[in-house]
Amino acid sequence: MTRSAVKQPADQSMVPDRSPLPKLEFITDETPQPGDVREIADGIFWLRFALPMAGLDHINLWALRDGDGWVVVDTGIGNRDSKEIWRKHFRELMGDRPVNRVICTHLHPDHTGLAGWMCREFGAPLLMTRGEYFLCRLMAADTGQAAPPESLRFYKKAGFTDAQLELYKQRFGGFGKAISELPQSYDRLVDGELGQIGGREWRVVIGSGHSPEHACLYCPELNLCLSGDQLLPNISSNVSVWPTEPEGNPLEDWISSCHRLKLELPKDALIGPAHGIPFRGAHKRLDKLIEHHEKALQRLLEFCEKPRLATQVYSVLFRREITDSNRIMAVGESVAHLNCLKNRGLVTRRLNDAGQFIYMAKRGVLAS
Repeated sequence: MTRSAVKQPADQSMVPDRSPLPKLEFITDETPQPGDVREIADGIFWLRFALPMAGLDHINLWALRDGDGWVVVDTGIGNRDSKEIWRKHFRELMGDRPVNRVICTHLHPDHTGLAGWMCREFGAPLLMTRGEYFLCRLMAADTGQAAPPESLRFYKKAGFTDAQLELYKQRFGGFGKAISELPQSYDRLVDGELGQIGGREWRVVIGSGHSPEHACLYCPELNLCLSGDQLLPNISSNVSVWPTEPEGNPLEDWISSCHRLKLELPKDALIGPAHGIPFRGAHKRLDKLIEHHEKALQRLLEFCEKPRLATQVYSVLFRREITDSNRIMAVGESVAHLNCLKNRGLVTRRLNDAGQFIYMAKRGVLAS
């Protein structure tokens, strides 16, 4: 089977990559099936789980031998099917030996969904960065609650219609339905921190943009990085501004993190991503991710020669049709790109008479 025949997930990001992907060295041409297991390095097992998501049908999870037990890195979404697959792995792969630690790279439900359940099953501690742990608990606490007025103001300023705001209110508060309740305490992962797994040293490398404090795990002895969503081979992670931090600049954080990962990881490191096939060629891929967003920013700047709402820039950033199913991601990425341009001093922002933000390229910027 050729690489072109391997089924790849749709882009997490709404922003399309309009140029060819760099040639990466994948460890296999075969697409694993849900439930498959493969040892990619000594004691490092790659587990493929299904996801019930449109356009993103799988996640890669990791089981690492750790003395008489195991360390699990990311847990999958919190549903019955994923629990049953884990129970099979506990018996057949892990030999009914205990899970010593549960590590979550970041807060999203496909990574944290079964973390609380697994910690309780084994009496194991949960390891996360501080920003990810507390934001995950905060978002879970919104489950079943009404949409707050701050969120409605955010989306109104972005350009949502009354009907779109009403739909947002109806759908608000579903995060906690996809995760089991997190433990009430955690062990904090800190950037640059060294720890032992299976007698080998692992280093925490923090990135940002897709989520606030995403932890990658790098083992120099194996030259292996479990990169979560911070570095993916075929898709670009979603980078959005959310109502909880409307003035945030996650896209600049994302681009800076890509530059930093180039310094932290060797060119020939084996990358274990959360989606797609493990690969080598981290620097090529990081360069491509940087280029991808810088080009999108330039297109957006040119489009803002005339005044635009955030909801009016979709055509220059996205290829796919914007519908009720993807509108929240689309406007989040639009605002992320616009906030980045604003923070770089390239566009201005003002409120119009309808209480919506209008963005426009600064005079003389496009001519320079």
